[in-house]
Amino acid sequence: MNPLNLRIGEGWDVHALVPGRRLVLGGVEIAHTHGLLGHSDADVLLHAITDAVLGAAGLGDIGRHFPDNDPQFRGADSFRLLQQVMEQVGQQGWRLVNLDSTIVAQAPRLSVHMPAIVARVAACLAVSTAQVNVKAKTAERLGPVGQGHSIAARAVVLLMRD
Repeated sequence: MNPLNLRIGEGWDVHALVPGRRLVLGGVEIAHTHGLLGHSDADVLLHAITDAVLGAAGLGDIGRHFPDNDPQFRGADSFRLLQQVMEQVGQQGWRLVNLDSTIVAQAPRLSVHMPAIVARVAACLAVSTAQVNVKAKTAERLGPVGQGHSIAARAVVLLMRD
């Protein structure tokens, strides 16, 4: 295998938690008192994954493709945005080898939601659940995430050129 046919991408995102919004993580709606603030559905995990995929393919970042000042993306479904990105990188000959990601949230507890999140992310990426890893961590009550003011996510992907 030619090492030039492998590319690593990293993504990171954070959104404030606010009342009156639904909480969507990894394409799964989660019952909670607050939701994430953003121009789209503010799915912090899918945004981090989207940035990781775009970065690995050398295509910039989510803001370049789906600007938050463009009205057509108001309330956008981040699942659909990531699907569009996967189609674009696929047309360039890239396929996802694996994803490793972390959601950092003080609340709600996410362990019960992990199987659904992993399944939904794998479906979005058109890969098996064996290629998707999602972890949940708290911020040990430190900083805005630890104080329950926001949720952050990180993602790393490996792409391989066919």
